[in-house]
Parts: sequence; structure tokens; C-alpha cells
Amino acid sequence: MITPDEYQFLQSLLLKQSGLSLGPGKEYLLESRLGPLAATFGFTSITALVLNLRGRPPQATVKAVCDAMTTGETLFFRDSTPFNVFRDSLLPEAAARARQHLRPVRVWSAACSTGQEPYSLAMIADQEAKRLNGIRVEIVATDFSSPTVARAKAGLFNQFEVQRGLPIQFLLKYFTKTEQGYRISPELQARIRFQEHNLLNAFGGFGLFDVIFIRNVLIYFDTATKKDVLERLARQLTPGGCIMLGGTENTLGVTSALARDQRTPAPVYRAPGAVTAAA
Repeated sequence: MITPDEYQFLQSLLLKQSGLSLGPGKEYLLESRLGPLAATFGFTSITALVLNLRGRPPQATVKAVCDAMTTGETLFFRDSTPFNVFRDSLLPEAAARARQHLRPVRVWSAACSTGQEPYSLAMIADQEAKRLNGIRVEIVATDFSSPTVARAKAGLFNQFEVQRGLPIQFLLKYFTKTEQGYRISPELQARIRFQEHNLLNAFGGFGLFDVIFIRNVLIYFDTATKKDVLERLARQLTPGGCIMLGGTENTLGVTSALARDQRTPAPVYRAPGAVTAAA
């Protein structure tokens, strides 16, 4: 069993290293995820792992602990409304702006997990190619966990994963069945640049984006971390760009840098000036 002192230490470590704000009563979660990890690193118990973490542990150990606690569940076209709004409104709007400036549309999946979200966005971009009329769509996909990013980049999914949210016509068009599972098409993979990134770190080198998907992530952050991440993300938007949050997330009481765009049923947020001008 994790002691109160160990729990407090792990809370502090996770908040500092990954932004994860672990509330009270989550001992079971730590035990279920860190128990196997401790054994992997050769520790006899979570207590032994914590003792190592209190010293000067290799960064790989710290990162593995954070990876284990931040890996989330995902599926293709999760909560269909955001993807419908992206297809019907956000993507055409972004393409019109991009055409004026002779540039591609840029989309960021800022917590891509094992890749279902960015691959879903890439499928939409491919389906809408005729309407885009030559405008390219660049997708950047990042996640805190290096093993998760590696899985996403590999583009290999099991039968259970492709059955969750993926329309059958998309499975037939974009995937090839192999002995290892269902492999996504190289053409779709080429649309996406995967890389490991901690949202607590600077976004230097990422450039500006027309649409940023960061869904079901902020719920794990405390208010100060939410404010910091959202305000830095807002500065990564092109003029007229937007941020897509999760269905239970909002910016109320967190920051005034973003406001809900009430014209859409999805949780789309823009700079307040952009929302006012469009109203």
C-alpha cells in the first residue's frame, strides 16, 4: 500500500514534471500503474521505487513514472461532434484563409495519445481534398509519453481499436490487414509529423496553427497550469484560428485569452476579438 507520505511525494513529482494534478483518493490508480513499472525497473515495491525517486534517479525513471500516469484512452473520431465541426466549418474557414496567404492549413493534435485523433483528422482532410482545391493540410501530433508517440507513429492498431469509432468505409480505404494488426496507409502517415512534447515546455519551433485540438487534457491540470498552457496555446494561433477543447472543459475562471464560439455545438475557443467580430 502507498503511504500518505509517498502519495504526497508522487503528487508533487507528477505536477512538477507533467502538469498532472492528482487529487485525493487516487492511491488505487498509482498502485495499479506503478506496481508493474516498479517491477520493470527491478524494484521490489512501489516504496522502493519512491525511495529511488527521492534521490537522484535517472531521468528515464522519472519520465517512465510520468508516462505511466498520463497515458490515456482514446479512439477514432472520439465524440463525433468536434470532427463534424472540423470538417464542415473549421477546415473550410482555415483553407480560405490559407489560400489568401499561399500557405497550407496547419492543425495541431496537442495530446495525440496513440494517434487515433490525428489520423481521424488526416482522414477528414483526405476526404475533403476536392473542396480544399489544392490546399495542403499539415498535421502536427504531440504527446508527453515517448512510448505512446512511438505507437502512434507506427500506425498499427488491433481489431478492438479499429472497431471503436472508425467507419467501415474508412477501415477499408485507409487500413491494410496484416499479421500484426491493421496498418494505416503510408499516404495518411505522411500527412502527420509525430513528436514527443511536454505541454509544460515552450512551444518554440512549432509555428502557428489554424486549429489546435487539445481535448480531455486540461481536466488533469490545476488552474494555474491550465491558465499557462491555454494562454501559450492562444499565442500559437493564426489570426482567426481556434482551439478545440474537450466536452467538459472550458476557460471560465481560468483565462480571458480565449472565449467560446457560440456559433458551433463543439467546444471551440477563439481570441475574444475574433469571436466578437464573427458574432
